[in-house]
Amino acid sequence: MVSQTTASATPPAAPAPAVTDAAPAPALLPVYEPGELAALAARHGLTVSGARPTLGAYIRQLWGRRHFITAFATAKLTAQYSQAKLGQIWQIMTPLLNATVYYFIFGVLMNTKRNVEDFVPFLVTGVFIWTFTSSSITAGTRAISGNLGLVRALHFPRASLPIALALQQLQQLLFSLGALVLILIGFGQFPRPSWLLAVPALFLQAVFNTGVSMVVARLAARTPDIAQLTPFVLRTWMYASGVMWSIDALLKGDRVPHFVKVALECNPAAVFIDLMRFALIDSFSGSQLPPHVWAVAAGWALVCGVGGFVYFWKAEEQYGRG
Repeated sequence: MVSQTTASATPPAAPAPAVTDAAPAPALLPVYEPGELAALAARHGLTVSGARPTLGAYIRQLWGRRHFITAFATAKLTAQYSQAKLGQIWQIMTPLLNATVYYFIFGVLMNTKRNVEDFVPFLVTGVFIWTFTSSSITAGTRAISGNLGLVRALHFPRASLPIALALQQLQQLLFSLGALVLILIGFGQFPRPSWLLAVPALFLQAVFNTGVSMVVARLAARTPDIAQLTPFVLRTWMYASGVMWSIDALLKGDRVPHFVKVALECNPAAVFIDLMRFALIDSFSGSQLPPHVWAVAAGWALVCGVGGFVYFWKAEEQYGRG
């Protein structure tokens, strides 16, 4: 009886509070139209991340990065053959070995040297100058795709990369010109005032190479297959540029159509090679140069240098995305 009385005196337990998953209502944010957002961003000095600057501002940014461009080019040049036992000697050996192979195939087997006086200086000069152009273009295909980590991690004008790689190839050419001078002297081509013409010729070629390098850098950044196609294009271009044979000897008479003659004479690679041969080789006279050769060289440098730079700048905000 006692236990029953005690149990009946116990009050009933209070009901448990209901559990709900409803989250607190968020604070309402103002709704802006697209035009109002743009005005708001402009009022507070906000700009689109990665937006392409104006051409003038872009050039100023590049000038501000000039020390980076030089240091990057020098570092790439130093590291290029760091794993090889001969190291930087390969900067000289590579074009010399190419010239040796071309001499055996074209000079000896195909006997193209019969129409060319001072064939060895003629050939070696052509190989060194052509290598400058082909290496600059090949490096341009890897300017963006080969440095994606740098492009995505840091904000800087992307044209710094193809310009730096073109500068690297110029540094390599200047380094290897010492071997070219020794070869020329060894075959009786001694320094003379006309050698000074090599300076403006190399300057125009460097501007041309940089412009073309920026064009292929943009193309290869969007279409990586360009890098696989480039060696075949360059090989065809080399054979049409008179590196191993004389364009002047071929064009004598009426053996080729007029449009082919004009195309060969205005070929930019052949023009720069001819200018260097004219500057360095005694037997290569002005009569072997195409008409208005300096104007043609300057025109190629201007069109490709300026045009390539603008073409690359147009896609500035696209590099490293996707």
